[in-house]
Amino acid sequence: METILIDGEGGPVATITLNRPASLNALNVRMLDELSDAFARLGRDENVRALILTGAGTKAFAAGADIGELNALPSARAAEAQARTGQALTTLIEGLRVPAIAAVNGFALGGGCELAMACDIRVASENAKFGQPEVNLGILPGYGGTQRLTRLVGEGTAMYLCLTGEMIDAQEALRLGLVQKVVPLDGLLGEAQRIAGTIADKAPLAVAAAKRAIVDGASVPLADGLALEALLFGQTVTTDDFREGSRAFLDKRKAEFSGR
Repeated sequence: METILIDGEGGPVATITLNRPASLNALNVRMLDELSDAFARLGRDENVRALILTGAGTKAFAAGADIGELNALPSARAAEAQARTGQALTTLIEGLRVPAIAAVNGFALGGGCELAMACDIRVASENAKFGQPEVNLGILPGYGGTQRLTRLVGEGTAMYLCLTGEMIDAQEALRLGLVQKVVPLDGLLGEAQRIAGTIADKAPLAVAAAKRAIVDGASVPLADGLALEALLFGQTVTTDDFREGSRAFLDKRKAEFSGR
């Protein structure tokens, strides 16, 4: 891996770090490919129960796509293919069985904001800045920003941010529901690890089922979402983890979940 670092592989919590600090962790094609490989591999590892995604340095989570690469695209078809590559990565993260937590340090702009939005939980440092500034370049978000931002903060706010290209700070992102927590920069990774560790202690099949119900249910009518929830509820009741969890509750002890 040339553009990312992986820590904790094979354990319950793995961390992926975007590692191009000299370019504010801009997302070039190589990084998109390496992230896709890393998330796919870690998602298949049954020992991994939660993932953290963060950026190297203190200035940026990811300041956006690599503008030099975008400027060199030869045609509309090539640009569409690039957008599809970015969308495939964000869809992969969203569809993982394990939850992903974005620990956002500094700028999360353009593709960086889109990458954070594909994660299930977002924790921001106090110096974090979010935005979809693509209109300043004469383009629009292409890695899922118009769609996920709308689902997270509503159509009006998504329209405002995408059409003005304005950045918002961490506290405004918290107010809008774009992030779930804001913490001091020096406590960011620790808080992400705490959340990931809390999730890793839960029943893995139940966590995966809850994530699927929320992600898939968000884009279907309520009746269909309720049907999916009931189906997954029925499946989890038949697991060894439910039997262990219910016994542990009755015995007043900590459950030891096996993921079966």
